[in-house]
Amino acid sequence: MFVKNFGLLWRADEVTWNPGKGTRRAFRLLGRRGKNRSRLRLVDFRHQQGIYILYGNHGPYYVGLTKKQGLGKRLKDHLTDGHAHQWDRFSWFGFCAVLARKDEHGLRKLKDMAENVLGSRQSVITDVEALLISAMG
Repeated sequence: MFVKNFGLLWRADEVTWNPGKGTRRAFRLLGRRGKNRSRLRLVDFRHQQGIYILYGNHGPYYVGLTKKQGLGKRLKDHLTDGHAHQWDRFSWFGFCAVLARKDEHGLRKLKDMAENVLGSRQSVITDVEALLISAMG
């Protein structure tokens, strides 16, 4: 299965995109892994790779993908590009698994995505994006 984790209908206004002086690029997309497990495992999904959907007032607005940039960078760019003010929620489907290893802040790290699963990661992500675009009409 390509999708290792996901986030559904996250609100853009609940993300601190610009956390303040000295940490300009240090925003995070924090989520939890395993809500039914005995311990909460926090993960920064900012560097996740996969597919995302932006939602506006009338439902799905835009489908995008992350091949080289992380999910966080792509979403942050959409706050000021041609998609600005057209969306207020997003869902994402990530292809990088969560590791047991933690970073210096105690957050779980993401595993690098394998280059060859059933093809190159770029072609797999592009195929899934095309499927979602077709399904949305």
